[in-house]
Amino acid sequence: MSTAQWTVSRLLIASWGIFGVIGVLGQALFRLTPLALEPVRKGMLEPYQWAIYLGWGALNIYTEGYKGFQRGFNPRVVARAIHLAHHPKPLHVALAPFFCMSLFHATKKRLIVSWVLVIGITLIVILVRQLPLPWRGIVDGGGVTGLGYGGAH
Repeated sequence: MSTAQWTVSRLLIASWGIFGVIGVLGQALFRLTPLALEPVRKGMLEPYQWAIYLGWGALNIYTEGYKGFQRGFNPRVVARAIHLAHHPKPLHVALAPFFCMSLFHATKKRLIVSWVLVIGITLIVILVRQLPLPWRGIVDGGGVTGLGYGGAH
């Protein structure tokens, strides 16, 4: 797509969608990071727990960050933002971050996958909150590393 096709309004629409998604993910990262670092700050990790903490983080960088975000979610968000910028509808523009996350106006399969992920992540967050330290911090640490890597790429 040539740059001549990009108007200020199209750029603003695409930016609203992309930066809205970044805001949602950034807020989660902001909330989770202190919880992930708590067992480290308090010196609660035994050597085997350090190994689990680091291994879990590395696994999440690959599965969540690289495979999930970098290879799937991020390109889809950008593609949907570009599509929305060139085919704006008022409701879709108003809800652009959710449009870009494929939470509506997508294929049936994509809607199912997107909503199952949102609901599944919500349930996992609720369950992880019940874990005692240091295990909650270990699980959250993996989430932070995966989300941080994926969000940065």
